[in-house]
Amino acid sequence: MDLPSFDKSRLPSRHVTEGPSRAPHRSYLYAMGLSAKEIHQPLVGVATCWNEAAPCNISLMRQAQVVKKGVAAADGTPREFCTITVTDGIAMGHQGMKASLVSRDVIADSVELTMRGHCYDALVGMAGCDKSLPGMMMAMCRLNVPSIFIYGGSILPGKFKGREVTVQDLFEAVGQHSVGRMSDEDLDELEQVACPSAGACGAQFTANTMAMVSEAIGLALPYSAGAPAPYEIRDRFGFAAGEKVMELIARNIRPRDIVTLQALENAATVVAATGGSTNAALHLPAIAHECGIAFDLFDVAQIFNRTPYIGDLKPGGRYVAKDLFEAGGIPLLMKTLHEHGYLHGDCLTVTGRTIAENLEKVRWNPDQDVIRPANDPITPTGGVVGLKGSLAPDGAIVKVAGLKNQKFTGPARCFDSEEECFAAVRDRKYQEGDVLVIRYEGPIGGPGMREMLSTTAALYGQGMGDKVALITDGRFSGATRGFCIGHVGPEAAVGGPIGLLRDGDVIDIDATTGRIDVRLSEEDLAERRASWQPRETDYRSSAIWKYAQTVGQARQGAVTHPGGAAETTTYADI
Repeated sequence: MDLPSFDKSRLPSRHVTEGPSRAPHRSYLYAMGLSAKEIHQPLVGVATCWNEAAPCNISLMRQAQVVKKGVAAADGTPREFCTITVTDGIAMGHQGMKASLVSRDVIADSVELTMRGHCYDALVGMAGCDKSLPGMMMAMCRLNVPSIFIYGGSILPGKFKGREVTVQDLFEAVGQHSVGRMSDEDLDELEQVACPSAGACGAQFTANTMAMVSEAIGLALPYSAGAPAPYEIRDRFGFAAGEKVMELIARNIRPRDIVTLQALENAATVVAATGGSTNAALHLPAIAHECGIAFDLFDVAQIFNRTPYIGDLKPGGRYVAKDLFEAGGIPLLMKTLHEHGYLHGDCLTVTGRTIAENLEKVRWNPDQDVIRPANDPITPTGGVVGLKGSLAPDGAIVKVAGLKNQKFTGPARCFDSEEECFAAVRDRKYQEGDVLVIRYEGPIGGPGMREMLSTTAALYGQGMGDKVALITDGRFSGATRGFCIGHVGPEAAVGGPIGLLRDGDVIDIDATTGRIDVRLSEEDLAERRASWQPRETDYRSSAIWKYAQTVGQARQGAVTHPGGAAETTTYADI
């Protein structure tokens, strides 16, 4: 028998593989064809969100095989497992979207339980669609074993009548079709060409936003999050991640050494600089929560407020993720932000080096216009803005990238579900100048905090994207554009002001000052609150009911457990 080549006395897998009492446990490993040498090496979990639900995840199983080769080449023993994914593009616009945000925490929980149950020593986590990215990073921070995140990569853009298109164009095409601005034949053609490959939605929607976060926060290898899913270079990143995680074990570099307050600020900076998804303002506090770091919506908004908008990316701009990668990748963006003082360069990353050291040899590419220099931005403040006021004491969020008018005043038109509002939009039963209010769609009230892309895209397709505003205690897709304010807190289900609104109440929104107010006095609101009753939902059992019993408010990330601050020890130290 080969002697163990690695000292496992401080690693979790010693509880499964070492000593006479673990002979039964080792027998299971022998049953799967492992050698004695492999059994006594570090066991590395290779977790993927592979499924056949959507193109976002379809390439993850193939990519995982390359990661496993990298682990094995560095004298580790990879153990592959899968977790769930709910893909927002499929779930959008119906009751299935209630499962989306819930899935983020289920992903984190299921990865945690698999790692705990089998005592794996490290984690390479691979994700492809919106909630699976933060869910996987949350698991890494919760477990605190050496970890590397790998994004499955973005989809390639489609071509329709000579122009590049994404799935965003399809959601907006539904609105165009509803008012006779697109024929049945064109809609049929567009749906067949918009998504031509494996990979997550190609523009700066939630998946690509959180992929950028993975590099900026230090959990992913440089350049790895930008390469499109079909590009063969992804195999090189996968193999390198497998090798590198073994180095992290040897050096005992863990996620909470990497994900610090400064790293979270770096992540928020790249979101703002690229006009990224408003969902980042939900996921960054949730990742921070796993580390025991206080970092809420207002902290994120503060970073947004001081960051220049420099990434000309869809939906507010012209380019998709493929274009950014070919122009120089996420390191090009981070290089100019760092050079001009917007990033903390001394933050540690999974390379074992700091952000500044990783960026040292990156050179500016003057032959591209996807990313502007940070001292010559598209606009001087970020593409995402936090709001606060009498209508949102716990904050709200709006994407302003590409938005010409950042002020809006109008009468409320209230709907108690997305379906009610979508029906009104579909049938054109609203007026120019209205503020459409979708409430009881928050984390508790939904339950599940649905995204409203079907409604916002229909408005945009009808040519009304800048002629009405929409506010919700739910969420918006990263593909949403127009004057759309999400995460309004406290949510209606807990008696927040959004639940007290009546049709005709005048709402003032000013993204330049960060205010969202309703023209009602404190006395008016108090009087309405006294007669307010919680709204019943149809979800009286099941996983979605269970989620509603534990989930917190959007300001803190809609989290479902006490987090790192309540721990006495982490899994990594068992």
